[in-house]
Amino acid sequence: MSEEAIHPPAEALSLPRVLAALADPARLATVRTLARVGESSCGQIQHDAGLVVSKSTMSHHLRILREAGITQSRVQGARRLLTLRRDDLDARFPGLLDAVTQPELARLH
Repeated sequence: MSEEAIHPPAEALSLPRVLAALADPARLATVRTLARVGESSCGQIQHDAGLVVSKSTMSHHLRILREAGITQSRVQGARRLLTLRRDDLDARFPGLLDAVTQPELARLH
């Protein structure tokens, strides 16, 4: 599988796809957690976000976020570390990540 298939290029990021990915509460919690902690492992993100889901469900959510271009991953030893693609998202959709990761919005849910 090519790198482009795993992480779509910045110019291919689609607002409807990004918003659809963020519409799920578990994925939104994941994005808010990554915005707060920076790079983190899959298991640590799940713990920090307070998500009680199976490993396969968490993998599904992370795949949706990656395919939408919201996150990127890299392998470090036996772990896969994830980060937000903040620069790419801010360039394509200025202010979007800030709007969905504000602590005030998190308290509303």
